[in-house]
Amino acid sequence: MKRHEQIREAIIDAAKQRLTRYGYNKTTMAELAGDCNMSAGNLYRYFVSKVDIAEALARDSFAKTTDALRPIVRQQGLTAADRLEAFILKQLDVTYKSLEHDRHAVEIAELITRERPHVSNDNLAQKRSLIAEILALGNASGEFDVDDVSFVAEMIQAATTKFSYPQLFSTLPLADLEREARGVCRLLVTGLRRAPRPA
Repeated sequence: MKRHEQIREAIIDAAKQRLTRYGYNKTTMAELAGDCNMSAGNLYRYFVSKVDIAEALARDSFAKTTDALRPIVRQQGLTAADRLEAFILKQLDVTYKSLEHDRHAVEIAELITRERPHVSNDNLAQKRSLIAEILALGNASGEFDVDDVSFVAEMIQAATTKFSYPQLFSTLPLADLEREARGVCRLLVTGLRRAPRPA
């Protein structure tokens, strides 16, 4: 890793620690520079603004969630229905625990959605492509009957958004959210299944 990248990573790590403790609004660029033993002017060489640092943190978080979801889609021996449920439950688990661990993460998520919507949209698109992959596998196995995989993936994502960012929408404990997610999955799978052919 080049020195520039190492310094950038060090800034991101320092920002993660400070923002987790104090939150975005109570953190200044000067404080972040001090945490990194550099001048504020030097910090601005790596990140033009505090929003740019928040974006880097959000992208890192989004990538980790996607990395946790990808193996579920590609796991052997699961039906498409099982993959879909496991995908939604894993996303719920990862994001719920992340937001529980870092109470200021919601603040960053809301900021990025407002200030850098393309970053949030990129994140949604990556996860939607994994849902589309599940649907395509279900079509290939004869389990699902989905004409437009991209459209249906988008609709499934819309129907399960509550489970993607649970603390933004609910104060329920994880067990209750998991119960709801399983129920929603059952309803979704009922609509996706290939209708039996008449005898």
